[in-house]
Amino acid sequence: MSDEEKKDSGDVEELREVLSVVTQQVPGLLKGLRDVLYSKEAAENMADAVGTFYKRLVEAGIPREEALEMARGYMINLREVFKGVKKGIKAGEGVHVRVDDDEEDD
Repeated sequence: MSDEEKKDSGDVEELREVLSVVTQQVPGLLKGLRDVLYSKEAAENMADAVGTFYKRLVEAGIPREEALEMARGYMINLREVFKGVKKGIKAGEGVHVRVDDDEEDD
């Protein structure tokens, strides 16, 4: 086995180790994030924020209907964000590996 093949073999093994850790850790991190974002406390905080936003818009003279639309736009639908992330990962779009020629010289 040439030195180049040994280096490539080591790189592949290192990548396997990294992907193994990612596979084990990422699902738990995403579940934890989901739990934080969709908890009762998070819902209460979002309701307070949106309510305050709406109230301040009305106090600033924005018509109620317009303020309501703006408050709706203020809320982020995280389900859509998660769907997009999930689609990207399934399609392979979420993972990009780039090797610069300069890095190979190290």
